[in-house]
Amino acid sequence: MTGSRYDAVTFDFWNTLVWEEAGHLRGLRAEAWAGLLEEAGFATERSLLDAVFDRAWERYVHHWTSNQQYQSVQAAEEILEQLGFPVPMHVRRELIDVYTGVGRQATLHLTQGIEACLRTLKGAGLRLGIICDVGMTPSDQLREHLDARGLLELFDHWSFSDEVGHYKPSPVIFEHALGGLGGVDPARAAHVGDIRRTDIAGARAMGMTAVRYTGISDDQSQPEPEGHHVVADYAELPGLLLDEAIRN
Repeated sequence: MTGSRYDAVTFDFWNTLVWEEAGHLRGLRAEAWAGLLEEAGFATERSLLDAVFDRAWERYVHHWTSNQQYQSVQAAEEILEQLGFPVPMHVRRELIDVYTGVGRQATLHLTQGIEACLRTLKGAGLRLGIICDVGMTPSDQLREHLDARGLLELFDHWSFSDEVGHYKPSPVIFEHALGGLGGVDPARAAHVGDIRRTDIAGARAMGMTAVRYTGISDDQSQPEPEGHHVVADYAELPGLLLDEAIRN
């Protein structure tokens, strides 16, 4: 027992633990594809690449909102089909590898104050987890970024959509997280994330305490549901989740 009313806290990944400069990953993919295609003898307008990349993202969003898996390999294969010209098999393989693997070269940033917050919660005896909807960057690469910064070891369990097979707000991915954290009672768990439709709605439906983090992105896509707590600074979070006896 931690002495707190909580036994565990789960965190979203994007714009909660980690953020990227707008368009950074997409730009890396587009530049790499343009270079590989040019080397292979295909003069490809950047506007064409932008258009087919946009369509792939739209398909991802459609699948994401309907809880149907759409992963980076599938996106890359569909983009290739929409280029309008045949690409040799060896070039296709290179393009797919770059599209799915470029996350390893990306410059990602930790959200301000997250390391101190995680260490405080961990030091108080809470179990920590990740519940992440994966986009075009596979979960193994996301974990590598946390590991390189010494944070992965702070988490007791993680639930990434490309491994669980469900996106938030599906109860399946939340159940996977709570089960992996030792069968935590939802009433004794909190979830921190930035998106109302996925993080806040999913946590509330599970009976968890929902915390909406606005330090990177203040989701205005829909007015409800709102978190039980809204924080813009991670310095506030331990004070919300831990008893005075633990904090002092």
